[in-house]
Amino acid sequence: MRITHWGRTLCAAMAILAMDGHHFHPLAAPASEAVNLSDNSDGRNWAAYGRTYGEQHYSPLTDINAKNVQKLGLAWSLDLPPGNVVTQPLEVDGTIFFTVGNSIVHAVSVTTGKELWVFNPHANEAAGDRVRASWGSRGLGYWKGKVYTGTVDGRLIAIDAKTGKEVWSQQTLQPGDDRYITGAPRAFDGKVIIGHGGADSADIRGYVTTYDAETGKQLWRFYLVPGDPAKGFEDEAQAMAAKTWFGEWWKYGGGGNVWNSFTYDADTDTILMGTGNGAPWNQRVRSEGKGDNLFLCSIVALDAKTGKYKWHYQINPGETWDYNASMDMHLAELKLDGQMHKVLVTAPKNGFLYVIDRTNGKLLSYGQIAEKVTWATGIDLKTGRPIETPDARFPNGKTFVLFPSMNGAHTNLPSAFSPKTGMFYMSDAENGVALNDVGIDTAHWRRRPRGVHDFGVNIDMDPPGSPKPSSNLVAWDPMTQKAAWRVPTPSLWNGGVMVTGGDLVFEGLNDGNFNAYDAHTGKLLWTFKTEVPVFAAPITYSVNGQQYVSVLAGSGLSAGVMASVLPLKVDYRTEARRLLTFKIGGTTPLPPATPYELKAVDDPDYKSDAAAAARGRVVYGGGCFVCHGLDTDAGGGIAPDLKMSTVPQSAEAFDSVVRQGALIPNGMPAWSELTDSQMNDLRQFLRSRAAELRAKHPATN
Repeated sequence: MRITHWGRTLCAAMAILAMDGHHFHPLAAPASEAVNLSDNSDGRNWAAYGRTYGEQHYSPLTDINAKNVQKLGLAWSLDLPPGNVVTQPLEVDGTIFFTVGNSIVHAVSVTTGKELWVFNPHANEAAGDRVRASWGSRGLGYWKGKVYTGTVDGRLIAIDAKTGKEVWSQQTLQPGDDRYITGAPRAFDGKVIIGHGGADSADIRGYVTTYDAETGKQLWRFYLVPGDPAKGFEDEAQAMAAKTWFGEWWKYGGGGNVWNSFTYDADTDTILMGTGNGAPWNQRVRSEGKGDNLFLCSIVALDAKTGKYKWHYQINPGETWDYNASMDMHLAELKLDGQMHKVLVTAPKNGFLYVIDRTNGKLLSYGQIAEKVTWATGIDLKTGRPIETPDARFPNGKTFVLFPSMNGAHTNLPSAFSPKTGMFYMSDAENGVALNDVGIDTAHWRRRPRGVHDFGVNIDMDPPGSPKPSSNLVAWDPMTQKAAWRVPTPSLWNGGVMVTGGDLVFEGLNDGNFNAYDAHTGKLLWTFKTEVPVFAAPITYSVNGQQYVSVLAGSGLSAGVMASVLPLKVDYRTEARRLLTFKIGGTTPLPPATPYELKAVDDPDYKSDAAAAARGRVVYGGGCFVCHGLDTDAGGGIAPDLKMSTVPQSAEAFDSVVRQGALIPNGMPAWSELTDSQMNDLRQFLRSRAAELRAKHPATN
């Protein structure tokens, strides 16, 4: 990745029948999976990523509501080990399931707050130095007493929900590739589906695979990008898609990974998938700047039993900005133009919200959900295609300032849809980035070997004159395509959203507040100070007639590269990572968190070498920044701040960690391809950053 400016910021993001408002007092007996996952289920459990097949992130429970939420208090908290905690928990029959780090699965009793079991797939050790751009797990799946997790090394594992023992395991990846899994498996109709990430760091083509939920037997696989025509195509859909690609696209992989979003439409037995961006981003590299490049940045519908193609809607034809359709897709029924429609509602990265007929893929309406969009002036409702602005693809050496940035107006952190209010709720981000491909030989470009991020474009993270990044919690009416309300939130990237039948919207913020808002007005009704950023989406459920709310508090995912814009910084070594569970009348105090503090370490042998440090900065920018932060600003808490580490002072210790992989079990991959000179330059850069810190703060051993 070529970074032309290391700035202050990183731009790295009508209803089904409403419940009648009565209080729910669920039965004690376990519910069947069909009842658990149906969109009109009673809300006793939260047994899937979005609670139900329709991925609404909505609960009909009303015992906690706008009238009594001020009495909501902490029932208990559970301290957790280091690692990503930006994961969507599940709750089934009184047990909460979630992951920490790379798919280490925990089971906790709701009534006691005590850990029942821990399952460690040893994914870091299995991945070794192969995977370098994965930050952990976004969530789990559940079906008939089994919990499902995907791992960074590509396994899909079924775990006995009672004992924590492995039931079966399947390797979903192909030999020798650099894919990885961070997304939540989705269970439906006795099957489990999973995709993968990795197209930004390796030459791969996306695919999804479905397995039998009981046995792990592979049922079907569908590719999202066609392969080498000389080898033949897997199905008619691949042959159709190949007509929209040019050059030797298969040598670049193409991308299109389904790394996050799936939705199951039980009405039509259809799996809906949100696909990823092109790889590399620059279409002039991968497809000679031509073609729609199916099925990039699309909603793709498949027959759930066979995996056969049904229809697609492409959000960004010929995608070239890291825009993708990997955000939540909510199912609903809306009355549009006097007629009821079964719809899919989604807000991808590009700044627009789409209402799509989920029976045929036709675009029914759209709205501009971002305050500023520069790449297009709108969407043509007749063709469904965007109306791009002339310079959006940065032609002829031009630089284009892109709004929203590749972080998106909306990130992968969950949005929500309430069938009670008819509103779509999301956290947006308002920020821009400048792109061009000046100096890049697009005809002969090849990805850097084992590059963590390599896109075929130059990126200015903080273009001159760009406004300060901002964000909002937004309630959007998909029928009128207008905002019902907006509430300003801190900086970029705040937590996933949940909405309830109690007229509440819950969201955690990057400033350490966990909030509840009035779903109708956006009025702030309740706040709990967690003392750490909260990015994970909360869940709510009922056990023994008591409604609870649970959320994971702490950093993870790409918080490392976002550290420069976080208002509340945390230290990887001391950050409090916790599962927090609330109930009406809860009075448990939260243990204090350790304050963030930069502490310089003494380095008596350090000698300045500006030229070596400058070269080392380039090495660092080739991958280290993803976890350790821009210019070692690691206040995101997902990896140690290297300005405060003594490891770079010793060539032997540094080599042991960086090239030999001594800390692979902790999630630090090995970089065995670095040369001696690169290692020396990288050490010099890190030691120079520590020296800068010592100049501002006293050194402490």
